[in-house]
Amino acid sequence: MPCLSNMKFNMELTLLVLLSLVGIAIQGCHGKVVQFIFGDSLSDVGNNKYLSRSLAQASLPYYGIDFGNGLPNGRFTNGRTVADIIGDSTGLPRPPAFLDPSLTEDLILENGVNYASGGGGILNETGGYFIQRLSLWKQIELFQGTTELIKNKIGKPAADKFFQDARFVVALGSNDFINNYLMPVYSDSWKYNDKTFVDYLMETLQNQLLVLHKLGARSLMVFGLGPMGCIPLQRVLSTSGQCQERSSKLALSFNKASSKLLVNLESKLSNASFKFGEAYDVVDDVIRNPNKYGFSNSDSPCCSLGRIRPALTCLPASTLCQDRSKYVFWDEYHPSDSANELIANELIKKFGFIGVNAPAPAPETAIAPSPDE
Repeated sequence: MPCLSNMKFNMELTLLVLLSLVGIAIQGCHGKVVQFIFGDSLSDVGNNKYLSRSLAQASLPYYGIDFGNGLPNGRFTNGRTVADIIGDSTGLPRPPAFLDPSLTEDLILENGVNYASGGGGILNETGGYFIQRLSLWKQIELFQGTTELIKNKIGKPAADKFFQDARFVVALGSNDFINNYLMPVYSDSWKYNDKTFVDYLMETLQNQLLVLHKLGARSLMVFGLGPMGCIPLQRVLSTSGQCQERSSKLALSFNKASSKLLVNLESKLSNASFKFGEAYDVVDDVIRNPNKYGFSNSDSPCCSLGRIRPALTCLPASTLCQDRSKYVFWDEYHPSDSANELIANELIKKFGFIGVNAPAPAPETAIAPSPDE
């Protein structure tokens, strides 16, 4: 029966070609480099929106006024985060919030995930008075669940490659000081001194980074802290209205210890590119010499309740500054879109980030007029 034999051969050949094409398609789909971001409110893109009891929220106007459609999107600023800007410049997709109900395995493979949570810290106890927030340990636990999802979706070998090719960002630490150690209501404030508290943070951070490496993180950057003592909240809480030097010195101690930790880990872990990135000096110079960088104000928030300070969040009843691009700070805690762009560009210049995927057009972030203009 030669005809049947030929038909069988042709069917097998067709099936083999189809399987090969499917394999190529799958490989191409999972060949994209994505980001996994762990952080606090400086990187949060909406996780806290889904924490119904959290007091750390950016879900009301005028957050997000200069991003996309101008409505609140979960970012604690008027526009983009530093991670947004660095990702856009290197062709990395913007990862969605882990708690976004629309998140699927396919979206993870296409865009990565952002686990950052406003009020979160390296330590579990940090930010307790926000009631709900995701600490770094919790974010890592959620990432572990993500790795299992992807393994079930595409198989362990492909999943291992996917995570090892990905970029990891860890950007926490300021809350561990501002919303923990420097507040007498927290026991850490009397259990430790400045040195031993930084040591405690480093011991915890080291364990967390080791777990991330075990889960597949190979290309990772830890972001350092800026001059914390110069954020508007710290200034208004001081008696002089000036920067609180102790807070900023703690940031420098954290940065120095973190840099040393990353060098040590990179030398010991297999196939690890663990880097430390900070822009303390340029941010400090922007705050002290704003005109030099095109800013007109570096000591008060653009969004405020006038003389009622500190206003711990931006509200619909707040008054906005006339030109948001001229303010270093958006609210009492967080930099503006313009300041984030300056910080991101400094990190890009310092570390020579290069594109990994074809850049996609970024959402509109032009500075719109203030509502009362």
